[in-house]
Amino acid sequence: MAFTRRLLTPALLILTLVAAAPPTRAGASPTTSFTAVDIASHDGTVLKANVIAPTAAGPHPAIVFISSWGLNDAEYLAQARAFAEAGYVVLSYTARGFWSSGGRIETAGPADIADVSAVIDWMDAHTAADPSRIGVGGVSYGAGIGLIASAHDARIRAVAALSGWTDLIESLYADQTHHQQAVWLLKLTAELLGQPSDEFDRIVDDYFAKRNIPTLLAWGAVRSAETYLPGIRANRPAILLANAYGDSVFGPNQLVEFFGALTGPKRLELSPGDHAIPELTGLAGLPNHVWTSARQWFDEYLTGADTGIADDPVVLRVRGSSTTEAATETYRDWADVTGSTNRYHLGDVPWYDRTGPLSPIAPTQWSESFHAYGDTVAGAGVVLLSNGLEALTGNPPSAWVPAVDRGRGAVWETAPLPQGAAVRGITRLHLTVRPGAATGTVIAYLYDVDALGVGKLVAHAPATWTSGGTQAIDVALPATAWDVPAGHRLSLVVDTEDGLYLDENAFGAAITVTVPSWIDVPMR
Repeated sequence: MAFTRRLLTPALLILTLVAAAPPTRAGASPTTSFTAVDIASHDGTVLKANVIAPTAAGPHPAIVFISSWGLNDAEYLAQARAFAEAGYVVLSYTARGFWSSGGRIETAGPADIADVSAVIDWMDAHTAADPSRIGVGGVSYGAGIGLIASAHDARIRAVAALSGWTDLIESLYADQTHHQQAVWLLKLTAELLGQPSDEFDRIVDDYFAKRNIPTLLAWGAVRSAETYLPGIRANRPAILLANAYGDSVFGPNQLVEFFGALTGPKRLELSPGDHAIPELTGLAGLPNHVWTSARQWFDEYLTGADTGIADDPVVLRVRGSSTTEAATETYRDWADVTGSTNRYHLGDVPWYDRTGPLSPIAPTQWSESFHAYGDTVAGAGVVLLSNGLEALTGNPPSAWVPAVDRGRGAVWETAPLPQGAAVRGITRLHLTVRPGAATGTVIAYLYDVDALGVGKLVAHAPATWTSGGTQAIDVALPATAWDVPAGHRLSLVVDTEDGLYLDENAFGAAITVTVPSWIDVPMR
């Protein structure tokens, strides 16, 4: 733990220096210095926190920032200072079980949710915070905790949930598939930088051993904001959800569904990148579109300012360029994102190039088989890294599609698209599969392929079955906003292995895809 903390010290020092720098913005209000405080929570657990506030007499609107997984309250120093200069009391705290905060890691369990209310109690008693104007924000772990807390504490009037989750089971076990890299990263971080609870250790051990799935599902439901939708609807906090299309920890589809179920003020923003990447530069105090939205959101719903942010409930930053240059599209609702859906039927794979058609015409009988002998060149990359680089370069994971081993996977392609295509929304794949083993996994990849066969990954998703016989598999690929250039093709690759996931394939087992099988691609 000490070694890892030494590695993180330079990054935290940079944040501290940025936050401690004199105000440079015109009109910034004078503030107190950062004050470190200890807050005794509901069960006596001491949470480490810091507070910064305007020097002017209150009451002031207030924000609670909750630390991300593996980080501490220093994470938000730059943003806390900026909000304080704008007239907010800001309290940031380290979630229980991490760094110097007491207790053990409960993974957004009931104790963590009660901590939020205890922190608000402390702020109400010890600062000039206005208890009728409380906001909660956070990145990743802090986002999930804050969102759930808004169902339990009616004092929370606005939430900025950045790179968070709403359905923990969807994050860890979507389509019955174990997301091994993401969970391994969470486990390693918890062990290096905190004190995991016995329950956490048991759940993670069971997860990798693929046992006690009902217990995992029950544990995840308690830690999912969607479980508490009735309370959120009753309290009606204003909720900002911001995530990345390529988030390899908390995928975007769960946010889309949750957004649709909200009845109060709401906004959904999706950007290129991976988990917590879109917000990263803002944590260092640099210009950042996500943190700009968070500021406007809190101003709109805690100070009464007309920032205009309520006019655009859905914001998509189009992939294919760096996030600082990405085209931005706004919509009144998620239903407006997709103008039409093109259904492409999978067809018979010819012997000469082993690439089947994706056609609007439904074919007659055909089948295509491959085997679980290992991976192909199709892949989603490495958790955080691959899609994180897309946020900086505009380039997603890619593959030369002609090199896909047809013995280990199958490929279908459209004809060249003369006008290109604006893919907007959630692509849905329906496969009819005759497996050669009782359990198995397939990974579906949708590529934008140029004339040379180089494919850029538009979206991907795994699916697992746990009983034999012919399977009707329906897979929702992650929501996206991707422009296919004129003359390019859309290519579907299906294979059996990807480093992000633990598959259920018996080595060498045959998998046969047959009719009816199709892919529905959402277009603007």
